[in-house]
Amino acid sequence: MSTEDLRFGVVGLGARSRLAKHAHSPGEGSRIVAVCDPVEAQQQAALAEYPDAQAYADHTDLLDLKLDGVFLTTPDDLHEDPAIDFLRAGVAVFVEKPLAITTSGCDRVLQAAYETGTRLYLGHNMRHMPVVLTMRELIQQGAIGEVKAIWCRHFVGHGGDFYFKDWHADRRRSTSLLLQKGAHDIDVMHWLAGGYTVRANALGGLTLYGGIADRQDRSGQRFSEFVSEDNWPPLSQTGMAPVMDVEDLSMANLQLDNGVLMSYEQCHYTPDYWRNYTVIGTAGRLENFGDGPGDVVKVWNSRRSGYRADADIVVEIPDAEGGHAGADPRLVAEFVRFVREGGATLTSPVAARAAVAAGYAATTSLRTNGTPIDVPPLDQALIEYFDRGQTR
Repeated sequence: MSTEDLRFGVVGLGARSRLAKHAHSPGEGSRIVAVCDPVEAQQQAALAEYPDAQAYADHTDLLDLKLDGVFLTTPDDLHEDPAIDFLRAGVAVFVEKPLAITTSGCDRVLQAAYETGTRLYLGHNMRHMPVVLTMRELIQQGAIGEVKAIWCRHFVGHGGDFYFKDWHADRRRSTSLLLQKGAHDIDVMHWLAGGYTVRANALGGLTLYGGIADRQDRSGQRFSEFVSEDNWPPLSQTGMAPVMDVEDLSMANLQLDNGVLMSYEQCHYTPDYWRNYTVIGTAGRLENFGDGPGDVVKVWNSRRSGYRADADIVVEIPDAEGGHAGADPRLVAEFVRFVREGGATLTSPVAARAAVAAGYAATTSLRTNGTPIDVPPLDQALIEYFDRGQTR
């Protein structure tokens, strides 16, 4: 195996593209050699980070560069077709979550990876977050017995700035925030539960931001130009997206193939920003209080009456360097290793499809008055291929 630097490209130079910097170590195994975005300002900002790279406006210009891999960090509706193009060109693809904005779109990408044999990796960085790994380890150790139910409350304190001033707010580009934002949490819950959603129903609506009349087209702006923690309370927000037809409050019920039941609640105008997971098993329950370094996961597995803060087990969430509590550098390191060597990975294309499929079914239910929606099964040949680590 060559020890020369792997050559990577970055397509889509918005806020999430910053994770690619963890793959830029010239002379040490990998480097960024191409950046791509239709917006000139985004290209110039990326070239300041990677001065030896070449800039392009269209992803098709990268297909013949013989890259080893590409980071696809475009808006969500631009994951599906570019991913397929790169897979067919023999370029390993890192697709930022969600894999696509529809279940059928995910299936097209998986099918392309299967047919070409080109490596596909999913950017579900939360599988590398210490809070998630802590909960998973406790579950695997049997601290709460067999998992029977998982509840997740997601308080999205920066919702107005992060999701209702750009393309995220347009359902044509994201389907919904229940899918777009929820794909992270649904994947985590699936992972902790050891199963995938087969039926979903949900309720929700655009309950707050839809009442704000001040709108602005920010397509030429960078993310940092319109995000501020000073925008409070939520109804004081201005300059919202011209198209705003996704829900800012949603609640979903999910039934898994192994009998586990899950619920997911998401609100985009809370004063705080964190996730709270509660996992209930046959011998106890666990819950995280905060999701960052120094916060804790508590386990109660002895009987008591009433609320008691003094849990039977308290595990502090460890610290780690890098974005998303150290998850981003771990995620990128795993992708770089996967491109070079192959093998097993914490993230999973099949699991990424399952997260989108659950979010898509829940969104369909939400928009049809809570009608239960079944998730279409994935082709067994694809499941087996990815379970083998993408080998024949």
